[in-house]
Amino acid sequence: MTVSSTSRNANMPGIQEMLERLISIPSISSASPEWDHSNEAVVNTLAEWLEPLGFAVEIMPVPGMPGKFNLIATLGSGPGGLVLSGHTDTVPFDDQRWQSDPFKLTERDDRWYGLGTCDMKGFFALVIDAVRKLADQPLRQPLIVLATADEESSMNGARALAEAGRPKGRYAVIGEPTGLKPVRMHKGIMMERLVFEGQSGHSSDPSLGRNAMEGMHAAISQLLALRSDWQARYQNPNFKVQVPTLNLGCIHGGDNPNRICANCELHFDLRPLPGMDMDTLRQAILDQVEPEARSRELGLRFEPLFDGVPPFETSADAELVKVCERLTGHTAEAVAFATEAPWLQKLGMETLVMGPGHIDQAHQPDEYLDLSQVKPAVDILSRLIQHFCLDDHQ
Repeated sequence: MTVSSTSRNANMPGIQEMLERLISIPSISSASPEWDHSNEAVVNTLAEWLEPLGFAVEIMPVPGMPGKFNLIATLGSGPGGLVLSGHTDTVPFDDQRWQSDPFKLTERDDRWYGLGTCDMKGFFALVIDAVRKLADQPLRQPLIVLATADEESSMNGARALAEAGRPKGRYAVIGEPTGLKPVRMHKGIMMERLVFEGQSGHSSDPSLGRNAMEGMHAAISQLLALRSDWQARYQNPNFKVQVPTLNLGCIHGGDNPNRICANCELHFDLRPLPGMDMDTLRQAILDQVEPEARSRELGLRFEPLFDGVPPFETSADAELVKVCERLTGHTAEAVAFATEAPWLQKLGMETLVMGPGHIDQAHQPDEYLDLSQVKPAVDILSRLIQHFCLDDHQ
């Protein structure tokens, strides 16, 4: 199997043209229905560019999510190969804080501005350009381009792929913005809801009710004790914040000073390190707060606000890590933000995060991709494809 012929290659749009078109297509994913968009047009556009290059393209609806689709585009065949993966959605935006149209690629100050330029529609344009540069060279192992839905909100696109057992590959690079530095680990994300339900009554006589806020006060003490215990037991010097964190983010309870509080709800955020299991952490929390509820005769609800993102780690000795370190000149590092890496890893692939742009430019007004990152990114991607798909690599 070879990459596309030169004649078909010549008719393809350039990087800037591809990015202009991708940016022009709204594909916001959000838990708020008024913001949420389908990503179907982005997926269809990628298919339109990949099929002429010889890729077999499969577009897969995400179960239970109308208008949301994953794309698997495969060039070549065989049991190994390289997956280059990105998400097709963007975050919402504040139109009043942008200096230019978020859906129009704007060049100024040696940067391309637009919603999704670095996070992460730009990655797809660079991948396609890298593939074109290797036209007519025979593939020994398959190359797979993966485009997912809803990474910025639910990550249900990646979850659906893991449940379906697709795609199959040996190595996977996720092109999130890392400044072209390889990332081999990140913390997980858990966002949890804890609710105590009591009985209201006149505040002059505590026996007339059961105070949910007092129960929550005791539960918060238990959570902070758990946090201290976890931070004493788990440290990872690869992270800037070397311990797992637990943040008490939002609390609501009661309705008036002279009424016993009948309901109190706490939302908190937990960021586990690699090696910490989310189900085990949830059970540890439940084991601490259930006795408090029982002793105070309070109803208890404890549930995730969303399913969470597991922590991720690929061994420092993995071949993919070593190759990316050699190609970039940077030692693989750890980051605080979460990605789809855990789900690709569940599929049995060595997985790494590395792409153009920087995370501090993502989710911001006037998001941009530095033009100085474009050529190095294409060169690195070309060399990754060369190593894992074109060379005699078993």
